[in-house]
Amino acid sequence: MYSGMARQYRPPPWLRNGHIQSVWPSLFRKVRVAKPESALLATADNDELHLDWHRQGSKRLAIVSHGLEGHSRRPYVLGLVRALLAEGWDVLAWNFRSCGGVMNRQPRFYHSGATEDLRQVVNHGLAQGYQTVFLSGFSMGGNLTLLYLGEQGERVDSRICGAVAYSVPCDLAGSADMLALPSRKIYMQRFLKDLGVKMNEKAQKFPDLIDVSGFDKIQSFHEFDDRYTAPLHGFKGAADYWAQCSA
Repeated sequence: MYSGMARQYRPPPWLRNGHIQSVWPSLFRKVRVAKPESALLATADNDELHLDWHRQGSKRLAIVSHGLEGHSRRPYVLGLVRALLAEGWDVLAWNFRSCGGVMNRQPRFYHSGATEDLRQVVNHGLAQGYQTVFLSGFSMGGNLTLLYLGEQGERVDSRICGAVAYSVPCDLAGSADMLALPSRKIYMQRFLKDLGVKMNEKAQKFPDLIDVSGFDKIQSFHEFDDRYTAPLHGFKGAADYWAQCSA
């Protein structure tokens, strides 16, 4: 049914441009669902993950991972939550470290290969007694989901029935190159603005580890990942990070 609907879809004339399709819903889409149950999940390195539970007594659980600089209550996440609830699923939408409005405790934050955090969220969901678990992720969360499943291989828990990922940057180096193009500047500036706020906050907490001088001169993920993501998460540089963490 869904594949047939996709073939029949025709955007209205004013919404045929791909950039408008990307920007419009982020600004104007409204999705209403019942307020979730918030919870904290402690990590082994004295940090915490913030979870949103949407429960309705189902034996099936869908775990949703958001995109870069997103969070569990973005319209695109809630749109999927609403659709899954209508189909009888419970839903667990989780926030990457530093996302969801609360800064995490450690110098590290999140990245495209942080499968240890997704693994802990999945194990936490499985421990609730669900018979079936389904994974889904948007953009960076999609890469994270696919990378996690790839790492699990044949060891993946038999209760995990499948996964769907949307707009996934499977090739992180290629995606960084694409976002560095002048035609993608609006997206790059938005990401860097949000990341800059976080890095400033982290620099205040960890001045010996994080230096934000000259941050305003950063223009691409090549520079940001080389200066921050890679060293804070144990990679040799941006290229090594992308190579190890591309799904």
